[in-house]
Order: sequence, then C-alpha cells, then structure tokens
Amino acid sequence: MSITAERKAALIKEYATKEGDTGSPEVQVAVLTERINNLTGHFKSHDKDNHSRRGLLKMVAQRRSQLDYLKSKSEERYQTLIQRLGIRR
Repeated sequence: MSITAERKAALIKEYATKEGDTGSPEVQVAVLTERINNLTGHFKSHDKDNHSRRGLLKMVAQRRSQLDYLKSKSEERYQTLIQRLGIRR
C-alpha cells in the first residue's frame, strides 16, 4: 500500500524546485497523490477495509490543503502541478 523508498526518491527528484528540496508543496502533493493512487487500487479488491479508507480520506484532505496553499501563493505553479499530476478541479 505504501510507496517504496526508490519511488519516493524519484518523485522528489522529479518535482523538486531546487536541489535537496523535500518540503515544497509540489513534492508533498506528488507524494500524497502517489499514496492516494496506491490506496485507491487497494480498495478495488478490499472494499470493506474501512480503517485504510479513513486514512485515504485524511490524505485527500491533506492534499487539498496543500493545493489550496499553493494556489494562494502562486496560481501558475498550482496550474502546472495539477496538469502534471492529472488532478482535476
């Protein structure tokens, strides 16, 4: 269900705004999106796993908060990120 260390490192490298960047909203949203996508696939075969579903809803809310923050700071970065990740809103 969780992402591997190699996949997380690849996401950080792909979405980092500068060298060593792990805390920018772009990186955090990319990692959360990967975790959300993995959990969404998990629920295709485990539809009664309500404990993990609660965690999924928390992650979606956290991603939404990060995206709202990014939108308030820079509309251009926000638009670029949602296009790169394929998130609709």
